[in-house]
Amino acid sequence: MNKVNHIAIIMDGNGRWGKNKGKSRNFGHLRGVKVIEDIVKESIKIKVPVLTFYTFSSENWNRPIKEINFLFNLIEHYFVREINNLIKNNIRIKILGNIQGLPSKIRLKLHEAMQRTKKCRRILVNLAINYGSKNELIMAYKKIKKKNKNISIKNIEKNMYTHDLPDPDILIRTGGKKRLSNFLLWQLAYTELYFLDKLWPDFNKKDLNKVIKHYKKVKRNYGKI
Repeated sequence: MNKVNHIAIIMDGNGRWGKNKGKSRNFGHLRGVKVIEDIVKESIKIKVPVLTFYTFSSENWNRPIKEINFLFNLIEHYFVREINNLIKNNIRIKILGNIQGLPSKIRLKLHEAMQRTKKCRRILVNLAINYGSKNELIMAYKKIKKKNKNISIKNIEKNMYTHDLPDPDILIRTGGKKRLSNFLLWQLAYTELYFLDKLWPDFNKKDLNKVIKHYKKVKRNYGKI
């Protein structure tokens, strides 16, 4: 039976869910945060040690500025409000992505969240913010070149945002789309992919456990017979 060490999630459908409810896209984003909290709680319960949420991609800068500002304010205010609860529940936060490319207020808040939760050990929650997999690979190559090292699988992986993490066992994408959207392209090489029609705000712990139950029965060959 396969063990689950790392689940990566593309949380697609927040905006559409908000519109379907006769509300704004931002209403969907607000609901989506609650679902993240529920999935983290369930993952702690079933002992999944690492979660990675695709929170804001490097391509999301093309969205309307009001929506971008709302998302950043949502993230910032969440950590202001919940940082003590994160520490109390032993939840470590790590940011994957180009933090330096973010507005200063949210950049400082993200650094603070990582610093204050760095000793937490119950679960690691990665938030991919201003993240793009192609940019991550270019960054890794530049670091290797600067260190005068050879280009190799080992050296590439040592210089990526995920250098200290196991590759995802499972990728879940909600929202009905069947694409990776420049998310962890290197790390997903042997990951089991699950594409769900449900929009992210409708995703729940039963859906999570259903995916995990299926994954545990999958034969993982890694290129072997």
